Amino acid sequence: MNKNILKLRKKFEKYKIDGYVVPKNDDYFTEYSKINRLKIISNFSGSAGLAIILKNKNYLFTDGRYTIQSQSESGKNFIIYGFEKLINCNLFRNLTLGIDPKLFTKSQIKNYFLKYNRIKFINKNLIDEIKRERENFNIPFFSLNKNIVGESVNSKINKISKYLKKNKSDYIFITAPENVAWLLNIRGGDSPNSPIPNSRLIISKTKKILLISKKGKCKKLLKNKIIKSNQILEINKLPNEIFKLKGKKFIIDDKSCSVFYENLINSNFKIVSREDPTYFLKAIKNKVEINNMVDAHILDGVAVTKFIYWIKKINKNKINEVEAARKLEIFRKMNKNFLYPSFDTIAGSGKNGAIVHYRAKKESCKNLNKRDIFLCDSGGQYKYGTTDVTRTICFSNQRNNIKNIYTNVLKGHIAVATTNINKDNIGKKIDKRARKFLKKSNLDYAHGTGHGVGFFLNVHEGPQSITKINKVKIKPGMILSNEPGYYKKNNFGIRIENLVYVDKKNGKNFFKNLTMVPIEKDLINFNLLTTLEKNYLFKYHLDVYSKISKYLNRNEKKWLASLI
Repeated sequence: MNKNILKLRKKFEKYKIDGYVVPKNDDYFTEYSKINRLKIISNFSGSAGLAIILKNKNYLFTDGRYTIQSQSESGKNFIIYGFEKLINCNLFRNLTLGIDPKLFTKSQIKNYFLKYNRIKFINKNLIDEIKRERENFNIPFFSLNKNIVGESVNSKINKISKYLKKNKSDYIFITAPENVAWLLNIRGGDSPNSPIPNSRLIISKTKKILLISKKGKCKKLLKNKIIKSNQILEINKLPNEIFKLKGKKFIIDDKSCSVFYENLINSNFKIVSREDPTYFLKAIKNKVEINNMVDAHILDGVAVTKFIYWIKKINKNKINEVEAARKLEIFRKMNKNFLYPSFDTIAGSGKNGAIVHYRAKKESCKNLNKRDIFLCDSGGQYKYGTTDVTRTICFSNQRNNIKNIYTNVLKGHIAVATTNINKDNIGKKIDKRARKFLKKSNLDYAHGTGHGVGFFLNVHEGPQSITKINKVKIKPGMILSNEPGYYKKNNFGIRIENLVYVDKKNGKNFFKNLTMVPIEKDLINFNLLTTLEKNYLFKYHLDVYSKISKYLNRNEKKWLASLI
């Protein structure tokens, strides 16, 4: 039994609770946080999860991406369910569950707990009392020039002001740090994989702003006159400041504003719960952002292509998954504009490739085997863009059934890439296109086909996505991933992922590839491809060659040319 679980249970009597709830998110609701309380209590390292610790049982809830991983990391001490089991869950009927109100929204509490349970807010985090992971407050925020982001701060604040006036509200509370980053054209270092500035922002209808953050992090912003000293507020001073503000109505986003801050604002204002418009504004990239993303993906394409050539030529028996991931990062670091990975690289050989969000560890990873297929999902944060690419690579001739599955995944990938967005303009419809070829063989995958991607921000961004349920309209300027796959437990994993953006020409909306990395051809059963699909593949590899070949050495260039 995890010692931290025993320490936590000893606190139940003091706080008069029957259990305690530990989510993955921090109080900024970011995907990748330096503080991971869930891992402390459960050993689960996935990006989405929630644990409930009772006096004699432990439960872990996660999604389909982590079915295998959660069992491996937490299965000894936890009963594991999918998130769907948590909705109106009666497993904890009539129990009093302790909750940190800064880590949950009101809607989460209502959906998960209120039907059958009693909730007790505890205004101190009990996991922090056991083992506190302190944030690094030494990394300062920095600003981005207009030639990088394409739009001034004033222009963005004007849009928010118009939104407030339209909705007859006095203020909006921006609680998602990535939205603060976009609005103020700033970035930070508060996430392991994203340039997130942990902060919140209040904007008035008269365009006044109040940045809620550690003042120590804003030194560069103050020095460069990006923001004034009286526009910065320490978080502990927010309660008093709320009562000083004049007005009647506050807009919050009930998906990213915790119940703690919602209650604080509600004590002095009428709350208008609406979506933060920043999500939709930043989802549509301007021409400058798109052009910069194109450039970032050329740099990234060079690195990943060099890696694929290298790994195909190296003696596979002498390299393991961790070393492969490290080598890929070395190739990325060859470019001065690369900063760090946009997420932890997934490098899974053989059966490990079937674990959707596999993380190779030095002590347990396996050596590459030329008989296995190798799945590598990786990305980079560059000074002017965010990348994410997956390739499935083979080193020897594979069985026909693997080739057939890979080809059907590729057909789904091409079907998405060639979507008529004027006709299929929501993620739900496009998702069906990706799955239809696998479904003919009664196969499927337990993740979405595509997620939104930020501009030098989060590698996962909403509201746009390509999933079975998403109904958000796909509009010009949006960036999404295109990543169908298939995973056979204890055997192999297949995924082909490009990032695409929505372009518009002659009144037609269509996807245009950002990712410039060759697609594995040795796994294709060409008999299953139509002429149109073969032409797509030819044109894609021709485009890759024209964009990146000048950055490759002679042997790399010759190999890439052979794929056209």
